[in-house]
Amino acid sequence: MEGDEIEQNSAVPKAKKHDSGAADLERVTDYAEEKEIACEDMTNAIAAFDERRSKERNEKAERERELAKVVIKKADVDLIVHEMEIPRAEAERSLRENQGDLVQSLIQLTN
Repeated sequence: MEGDEIEQNSAVPKAKKHDSGAADLERVTDYAEEKEIACEDMTNAIAAFDERRSKERNEKAERERELAKVVIKKADVDLIVHEMEIPRAEAERSLRENQGDLVQSLIQLTN
């Protein structure tokens, strides 16, 4: 009995559907819309990235200005350079980050 049902189903030809290109046209318009959205998204992403990078650059410049205001002693810099065997710029930076405190700078450099 099952064999008869299979034969009947295969004997009935399926009607072919053709929508005269409407589906193809819809795919093309979907592609164009996605492309436009992607361009807008890229523009927005680039703008956000530039804004973020600019903000970080400004914050870094402000931090450098604040560190430049810190008064450090030449003797402290010389001591750190001699004892820790590091470049003068790194010793100065460490002292400035620690508000000129020699002990804190040495602790930071040894950790």
